[in-house]
Amino acid sequence: MKDLNNKATTEILNSIFELELAGVVLYTHYALMITGPNRIPIVQFMRGQANESLAHAEAVGEILTGLNGHPSVKISSIEETFKHSLLDILKESLAHEEKALVQYKLLLDIVEGASIYLEEFARGMISQEEKGRMEIIKMLRDFG
Repeated sequence: MKDLNNKATTEILNSIFELELAGVVLYTHYALMITGPNRIPIVQFMRGQANESLAHAEAVGEILTGLNGHPSVKISSIEETFKHSLLDILKESLAHEEKALVQYKLLLDIVEGASIYLEEFARGMISQEEKGRMEIIKMLRDFG
C-alpha cells in the first residue's frame, strides 16, 4: 500500500468542497427561477440537489479536517447566465454535475492504494454524482 499524499488529497478535497458549496447556491437559485406548469416537482428536485450538495460539502469537510486540512471559505466560480428556461437550467445543472464527477474521480486517483476509507468514499460519491447526472439527462430527453 502506498503512502497517502496528504497535500494533494487535501487540495482536491478543498476543490470539491468549494464546488459542492457552489452547488448549494446554484441549485437554490435555480429552484427560485423555475416557472411554468411543471414548476412544483422541478423546484422540489432543485431543492433536493441543493440539500445533497450541502450534505456532500459537510462530508468532504469532515474528511478535510480529519486530515488536518482547513476547509475553504470560498465557493467555486458561478457564472450568472441570466438564462432561466428549464432547458438552460438543466444544461447548466448537467455541466455542474459533470464538474463534480471529474473532481471526485481525481480524488479517487490520488487516494487509490493509499486509503481504503478514502477510496470507498470517492467511489460512493462518484456513484451519487453519476446517478444525479443520469437523472438530469433523463429530464433533458423531452427537449430532444
